[in-house]
Formats: sequence, C-alpha cells, structure tokens
Amino acid sequence: MTIRTIIVDDEKLAIQGLQLRLEKYPDVEIVDTCANGREAIRKIKTEKPDLVFLDIQMPGFDGFSVVKGVMEIEPPLIVFVTAYEEHAVRAFEANAVNYLMKPVEEDKLADTLERVRVRLSEKKSSEEAEKLKSVLAEVAPDAMEAMPDEGEAAAPRYEQLINIKDRGQIFRIDVDSIEHIEAAGDYMCIRTADNSLILRETMKDLERRLDPRVFQRVHRSTIVNLNQVRQVKPHTNGECFLVLDSGAQVKVSRSYRDVIARFVH
Repeated sequence: MTIRTIIVDDEKLAIQGLQLRLEKYPDVEIVDTCANGREAIRKIKTEKPDLVFLDIQMPGFDGFSVVKGVMEIEPPLIVFVTAYEEHAVRAFEANAVNYLMKPVEEDKLADTLERVRVRLSEKKSSEEAEKLKSVLAEVAPDAMEAMPDEGEAAAPRYEQLINIKDRGQIFRIDVDSIEHIEAAGDYMCIRTADNSLILRETMKDLERRLDPRVFQRVHRSTIVNLNQVRQVKPHTNGECFLVLDSGAQVKVSRSYRDVIARFVH
C-alpha cells in the first residue's frame, strides 16, 4: 500500500528536512509540497492524498483553516507539524493522527507512520466490505436479506487490559481500575486509585480502545471512568466536578455536561 503524501509548510528548509526523513519509508510517496494554506487546499482537493503533513503556524490560512477548507471532500489523514506546543490540544480536537514537534524526531515519525498505516488499513477494510455488500445485493439478494443489520452487528471489542511501559517497567493495568486519564501533549497520564502511569499515546487513539459506555470525555484533555463516579458537585459558570471513589475530583467543562448527564444520575 502506497501512502500518497503532501507536505505543507511555509519554510522551505522544513519541507526539505521532512522529505529527507521520509525517504527511508518506501511506502510513502510525496506527491506534492505546498508553501501556504490556500495552495494546500487546492492541492488536497486535486490530488486527494492519503496523508498530509501540515504546518500550523503559516501566514494567511493556518493549518486549522486548511482542515476546515477540505471538509467538503473526504479529508486525508492529517499530521500537524509545528514548533509551537500550545497548539497540541486543538490538533487532537481536529482528529489529527498525531502532533509532531519541530525538529521532527525519527522515532516519533516512525510511530506516526505506523498509526497512519493502521488508519488506512481500517478504512480500506471498511470500503471493501461496502463493495462486497453492493455486489451481493445485485447477484445474491437472498444472502443480503440474511445478513444482520448494522445495529445487530457484533459489539466492538474493547481493551480489558492495557500494557504501559513506565520507568523501565511494564505494567498491566485492568481498565476497570482506571479512574481517569489526563492528556499532556503526546502522553496520557493513567490514574488509578493508587498509581499514576505515563502512556505515550494520543487521546483519540486511546479512546478507540476503551468502551465509550464506561469511559467518557468530560474535558478536552480528560477522560473519566463513569463506574468510578460517586458524586456530582455543581460549580460556577455551568461547570461541575465529579467525585471519584478514591475521593479525587475531576472537572467537567460546560461543553461536556450533556454527555455526562446521559450516564450519571
């Protein structure tokens, strides 16, 4: 599988540096480069790449404006590349595959490309399944009638144990023991009643591994285990705090109160 890629950055040296780093990956094909946001939007719509390495801080249209500008088509996978760490939360909220700091480190680039391969493989599998359904509908309609509806499909499998390498050791954490999870850049702080461990993974990727009926986002950088909630304490400005079994308190921002209200009574 070839990953058709566009690099967007207003600094020529940054583009050249990333091109050199990507040369070692034979499945990555750089189909174009862009020096500004407007050009990037045009090229993405024309070339329809699989992946875009996108600088955030650019004159005129910044990286987030580019993402908004391609929402009318099926957008490519986005990896933000920037020198400014304060944009990390917005990058994850834009559903980026990853967020890379300049200068890009080799191991983080390799990890990012592996995430891209997984995402593209999942997308291809979904597309192949839809094609198969279309063919079956034409040549074997009886078989289609026997297929379960989407709502009857097997429930997705979520992690029961998470392996975390921290401080030179590997910890096997039962997800039911996790109280809440806090994002800090490219890292997640996994908090249980008696331990705190650091996991190198984005919040978006970790969310996909956890059962959403149990683990819910209550803040742009916090996920909480709803089974560990014992009290809801109202706060000012429409915010509130969740008191967990250990006594720890987690803030719920206004934008996530409706989500929590469906689960906490």
